[in-house]
Amino acid sequence: MESTQNKPHVAVLASPGMGHVTPLLELAKRLVVDHGFHVTFLSITTDAPPAQLQLLSNPSLPSDLHVVSLPSVDVSQQANDVSVRIVLVVQETLKSLPFVLKNLQPPIKSLVFDPFCTIAHDVAADLSIPTYLFLTSSALFLALTMYFPTINAEVNGDHSKIAEEVLVPGCKPLLLDDLIPGVLMPELLLMSNRLPIVNGVLVNTWEELEPVTLHSIRESPFFLGLPAPPVYPIGPLTKEGELVTSALESSKLMTWLDQQPAGSVVYVSFGSGGTLSGKQMSELALGLELSQKRFVWVARPPSEASVSGNFFKASFDADDPASYLPKGFLDRTRGRGLVTSSWAPQVAVLSHQSVAGFVTHCGWNSVLESILHGVVMIAWPLYAEQRMNARFLVDAGVAVWPEAEEDNGKRVVGRCEVERVVRTILDEEGEGLRRRVRELQGTAAKALKVGGPSNGSLHRLAKEWRES
Repeated sequence: MESTQNKPHVAVLASPGMGHVTPLLELAKRLVVDHGFHVTFLSITTDAPPAQLQLLSNPSLPSDLHVVSLPSVDVSQQANDVSVRIVLVVQETLKSLPFVLKNLQPPIKSLVFDPFCTIAHDVAADLSIPTYLFLTSSALFLALTMYFPTINAEVNGDHSKIAEEVLVPGCKPLLLDDLIPGVLMPELLLMSNRLPIVNGVLVNTWEELEPVTLHSIRESPFFLGLPAPPVYPIGPLTKEGELVTSALESSKLMTWLDQQPAGSVVYVSFGSGGTLSGKQMSELALGLELSQKRFVWVARPPSEASVSGNFFKASFDADDPASYLPKGFLDRTRGRGLVTSSWAPQVAVLSHQSVAGFVTHCGWNSVLESILHGVVMIAWPLYAEQRMNARFLVDAGVAVWPEAEEDNGKRVVGRCEVERVVRTILDEEGEGLRRRVRELQGTAAKALKVGGPSNGSLHRLAKEWRES
């Protein structure tokens, strides 16, 4: 057996939060298991949610995958926006990166980092280490990122002057309402300006999911005219299994699903960070009740302050849903619905034969998991690039997007609209959506197999690293 000293060594760096740690950890595992690499996973522990720390301490991780926790830092400056907070944490934490990288043995062949960690390029460049960006979102997001400096220059940095539609060359028009405030931010410009200096961009997508966008990035005169690195579509990289500390709760949930008819259940979850207001949670509950359909709901406490209120708190700890759901809701839906406030084994739920629909915040990891398991979505975006993802899913024919109404100055999806979209995806009228998602499910599986395009992309990259 090849010793660790003789194996090619790469480092992977992820910003805090399950949305970025999960796909980067899956990449690390693939490099170890499928390509014989030694991988050091650099973990930013400041603001890391408990679920992230548990994931990275899982004893079943491959032996050649070593997790190194970067020193915690004190970030006193507060930030209401999740993205701004992550940037502050990363900036302070990566002050220790030069020392860490210098002392990794054997010396690393490359450093792979996520979009929030692009400043790590400067440290790696000083040490003559090649760098690669792993984009934890879509190829469409990459195309927009590459085009953003052009948009910014046209409006002299005043984003209020951007037209209602953003026309990225070779791509479908993007609605400005889907991009502001979650996407067109100074942080995106920072990443845009660093793209030309990395050695490559890995994207968690595959050819058949985004053929038009990937073709445009490779062939459009605009993109060909940019100083841009090679792009490697290597997805979908998603969790294959999950660490569940609440075995009793998980067992109860899976046993309940086993008792339901095939294709009869809608799964409701807003990811590790998403939160609803009290009013919205109530309307969602009453809509599920009106639909008379079976459901599993990961219902965490509401928040009036932020739609991403759980981002740095994601954990397995449970509250009592009866304290924040409509009075009598749990009794009235008992037997037809199952509500949990703890962590649900999402991959196991989505792959279960009884589950046919997914009410999702449209985080890219959840999107990929849903498609990979052939589950139609109800798009319920909350923050970051999720509205952009939601629009993409509707256009792709695998999701419906409920319409919100004005309620005391806030947008709320009413109970009747919830009832309508739940019935749409589960009843006969949703057959077209189900057929389309099954088609994409098949292409995803083929992309990852030996000989498939995503498998080939990662194989070529691994070969470059091995021979460098």
